[in-house]
Amino acid sequence: MAVTLQATTFATHCGPFSVAVNDAGSVVATAFGNLTRLRERLPTVCHLISDKPALTAAVEKQIAAYFAGKRRAFDLPLAAHGTEFQQRVWAALVAIPFGETRSYGQLAASIGKPGAARAIGRANATNPICLIVPCHRVIGADGSLTGFAFGETIKRQLLTHESRPMSC
Repeated sequence: MAVTLQATTFATHCGPFSVAVNDAGSVVATAFGNLTRLRERLPTVCHLISDKPALTAAVEKQIAAYFAGKRRAFDLPLAAHGTEFQQRVWAALVAIPFGETRSYGQLAASIGKPGAARAIGRANATNPICLIVPCHRVIGADGSLTGFAFGETIKRQLLTHESRPMSC
């Protein structure tokens, strides 16, 4: 049975950004790119429609504020599907402050799983809600910009954006 989600794509400073929300308005998945790229991040067979823009409007507004330098964190209901471990990792990602980074090892230690850097990397890679759940803030122990599903260029753009002072 297919799940019906509301979806839209809009422009950002890093190119097109797509979002899918459920009927309750909770974010299920996001992607840098078009709806085809978004569909790759969805865990189940889904039918994407765009006839209820009010459900996606809040997401678009907050993403625009983020890129305008007026928002550091998102205040959106999330409904990512994942294992208990993935959910713990994704919650730890949300706890990384704007403008800061963590290594995979640091993230592993923060959830009580020291030595599980590779498992953290896999959970990070399967994060279906990029940007809002800031997987781009995780870097290699040597400071390298590894492991971002949308490429090093976008990861670098996001981290550079977050290193600038906020506008009022």
